[in-house]
Amino acid sequence: MSAEEGSVRVDAWVWSVRLAKTRSVAAGLCRAGHVRVNGERAKPAQALKVGDEVRVRQEDWDRVVVVTKLLSKRVGASVAVDCYVDNSPPRPASDPFHLNAPVAVRERGAGRPTKRERRDLDQLSGRRGR
Repeated sequence: MSAEEGSVRVDAWVWSVRLAKTRSVAAGLCRAGHVRVNGERAKPAQALKVGDEVRVRQEDWDRVVVVTKLLSKRVGASVAVDCYVDNSPPRPASDPFHLNAPVAVRERGAGRPTKRERRDLDQLSGRRGR
């Protein structure tokens, strides 16, 4: 279960502790620059050691974890939590306006909106006009 050589690939570890759904997604996050180890961008094959700080950008939130145990195989969620210390900031609160945003409704067959109607629709949806 644990790596014997003292280091493991970043993409394998991120996948094995369930910070990414698949290993290929973990490697893609690394290639896209969404994974940082000790503040530096991490390539998928970069060696990870106990005590390293790993930042994984997920949607609009950074997961900040410190490695306490190295894994090369995926484990259950209850075991995975014991392999890192989570120092992540709290998730940002979702914007309540977008959850209850008004919806613009046009009559069927009304054709394309005029310039004035387009501006009104943009203002209603919160987009700025040009």
